Amino acid sequence: MASQDWFDKDFYAVLGVSADADAKAIKAKYRKLARTYHPDSNPGDTAAEQRFKEIGEAYSVLSDPEQRKQYDAVRSMARGGARFTAGGPGGAGGPSGAGFEDVFSTLFNTGGGGTRFTTSQGGFGAGAGQDPDLEDLLNMFGQGAGGFSSTGTQYGAPGGRPGGFGGGFRQPRKGRDIHATAGLSFRQAVEGDTVVVNGVGGGKPITARIPPGVKDGATIRLRGKGEPGPSGAPAGDLLLKITVHPHEVFTRDGDNLRIDVPVTFAEAVLGETISVPTLAGDSVKVKLPAGIASGKTLRVKGRGVKGKGRTGDLLVKVSVTVPQRLTDEARAAVEALRRQEAGVDPREELFRKARA
Repeated sequence: MASQDWFDKDFYAVLGVSADADAKAIKAKYRKLARTYHPDSNPGDTAAEQRFKEIGEAYSVLSDPEQRKQYDAVRSMARGGARFTAGGPGGAGGPSGAGFEDVFSTLFNTGGGGTRFTTSQGGFGAGAGQDPDLEDLLNMFGQGAGGFSSTGTQYGAPGGRPGGFGGGFRQPRKGRDIHATAGLSFRQAVEGDTVVVNGVGGGKPITARIPPGVKDGATIRLRGKGEPGPSGAPAGDLLLKITVHPHEVFTRDGDNLRIDVPVTFAEAVLGETISVPTLAGDSVKVKLPAGIASGKTLRVKGRGVKGKGRTGDLLVKVSVTVPQRLTDEARAAVEALRRQEAGVDPREELFRKARA
């Protein structure tokens, strides 16, 4: 996402959280909204689909500590904070407001007694009195043309000529990296897929191969897909932040997949072989031992997430359901069972541990 977009978007409002919300609160609110507006739950609803995309975009920024820090700094500027001016020979800002040194104090934590920065005409490609481009500002110390190395070499200068702080020659650095986001379904993330990323740096769509097993919040680096380098230098990279949308049935536990499966009282008491769905769309047979307790987890080998060198398992958690309506015959059978268990207290051990 281009950093300039952050001026116009209030990601906290999109998720409905306060600006001081912690990571846990942000994640919880995102999961709730993602379930509500998921396309599978709102087929044909374009408004819900757009809302779903906005939620994913907001979460991808606020869930990344570094991106959130930069976003908060950008928001403080957008609310009428620092304005940027290109200073004259003395480095003083014009009537627009603060000079670059105030911006660096905010974004890079340079104290008032540290190095101060000013620009003259032509700095960052701006004329006198012109506001600098935000991307140039945020990348001044990165790979943008016009920055300075520790030896004082000005990158991107014709012929690699020395810059204002010292001597030495250096080839132009590669183009800047570009950040973008991609929202994946749970199945896409587990099985891998090829996605098309649109609107990256204002250029043509980019096709990206997503490896199987990618996790929510992971960043994939696509080398050479970033901003073109100056003077024929190599292009930068595209850093693709992944947001994985939750599934209605499956959850992920490392390389394992988890699923909650309801079973009847009779199946739990007497034992049974049941069918359990898998993420691939087929089913597997699972043997329930007689007398299995609700909450017990059974393991199906090799039906989880495919990783490097191994494949995870499918973890089946049993949930015993209680019948809501009984026939006279069924009620009589249950009452007979209760009479047989009259001397058994299943909570005896619980009380013993509570008193210990």
